[in-house]
Amino acid sequence: MYYVYILMSSVDGGFYTGSTGDLKHRVQEHSEGLVLTTRDRRPLELVYYEACNSRKDACRREKYLKTSAGKRYLRNRLSEYLEALT
Repeated sequence: MYYVYILMSSVDGGFYTGSTGDLKHRVQEHSEGLVLTTRDRRPLELVYYEACNSRKDACRREKYLKTSAGKRYLRNRLSEYLEALT
């Protein structure tokens, strides 16, 4: 299985979207500061993930979630969670 995941930064409240074959290990790498793009945005929280049958499907889904329509989908999907934070 491959995963598309969304991390939320406690520093700026922004999202990071990625994909991986080992979700647990990848989130740990982000948390430990081993990923350059998220190092300065720690601490990060895993707020959403989806499982895909193939790497190709996961990459396609990741690209979609990075579009404006995908970001709108995520905000709608996570709306109750995000409201609870404020």
